[in-house]
Amino acid sequence: MKHKEISIDSPEEKELIRALDARTDADALRIKRFLQMSDLSRTEGSPLKEVVDRTLSVSTIKDLDIIKVPEIISTHILFDLFNMPLGHPARSKSDTYYVDDENILRTHDTVFWYYYLNQPDVKKRIENKEPIGAMCFGKVYRKDEIDRTHMNVFHQIGGLYLVPDGKMKLTPDDLKKVLSDIARSTFGEGTNFRFYDHNFPYTDPSFEMEAEIRGTWVEMLGSGMARTSVLANMGLTGYHGWAFGFGIERLAMISMDLPDIRLLWSEDERIKRQLTLGHKYEDVSKYPPVVRDISFVVDKTVAVNDYFDLIRDIGGNLIEEVKQIDSYENAKKFGEGKISYTYRTVYRSLERTLTNEEVNALHEKVSAQTVSRFGAVLR
Repeated sequence: MKHKEISIDSPEEKELIRALDARTDADALRIKRFLQMSDLSRTEGSPLKEVVDRTLSVSTIKDLDIIKVPEIISTHILFDLFNMPLGHPARSKSDTYYVDDENILRTHDTVFWYYYLNQPDVKKRIENKEPIGAMCFGKVYRKDEIDRTHMNVFHQIGGLYLVPDGKMKLTPDDLKKVLSDIARSTFGEGTNFRFYDHNFPYTDPSFEMEAEIRGTWVEMLGSGMARTSVLANMGLTGYHGWAFGFGIERLAMISMDLPDIRLLWSEDERIKRQLTLGHKYEDVSKYPPVVRDISFVVDKTVAVNDYFDLIRDIGGNLIEEVKQIDSYENAKKFGEGKISYTYRTVYRSLERTLTNEEVNALHEKVSAQTVSRFGAVLR
């Protein structure tokens, strides 16, 4: 099978971006900002690209096609075709960024299966009963908590390899060999790893892989044999094979013992020159945190992840962590359907000491928009 690079041109995505450009609401501004962020998996000098390069160099997958797919995907493609029915948690607007009612920012890179299997050249290979397979990597987007190991914009890489039934046979052991090669390529030849059964909507059987890093077993990736029902959703029958996917940040941070995910985006040369796989990161300077609390009463229907988005919008890269330290209900005191929250926000720059004045200004803005955006009552 000859390696090929495929880039999907999506007129639908371009039209949706034009519509976003005409909007000035908070959701649209946020989504546009996310889309404009660099793809670190394709940025020279980034350890995320180093993970990608090492993965693609593994002999068992180095000849697979590489496909780049749209970042705005229809819910039909991303959810319906991948066995995520109505009511699935991933479809919630508190978990996923909706561009409009029918299109979202992609939440996983496995969506590339659809685009790959619908390529004319790939369809011809299928007609000829040839093996097919591809790798895909890039940014994905999910609403998430705020701490030093999570961002709502992150990167994934995934692979798919399929062969025709009857002509060839792929087994879970074949998949585990590929994954073992990836682990050794990323963390070194002496890396210990293990597998355990898991459950994913688009593979069966499914496996999680763990690697032993500095004496600790850490989750590395998810994988399994591609569900024939999902392949059939995309019009493919008579084929079987394996698939895997993993978050690139996680592997890079483990490799460098990196304490804060924001460091991967730093432009500070003292930080950037340390960001190499296998190099244990040493703090260039530990700037002090500035802590502020906020307490408010709000409708119980308000999604916590939406509140985190508000704080990210205002504080950006200066937000290290947001933690709920208290919540309670008292219908007599607050009213039916209301809940009281207290959140603690840790402000800390990776590059300089923050002043109380600038943190106070940010926190006052958070307080004001907590009221205006969510109808909260400050306590």
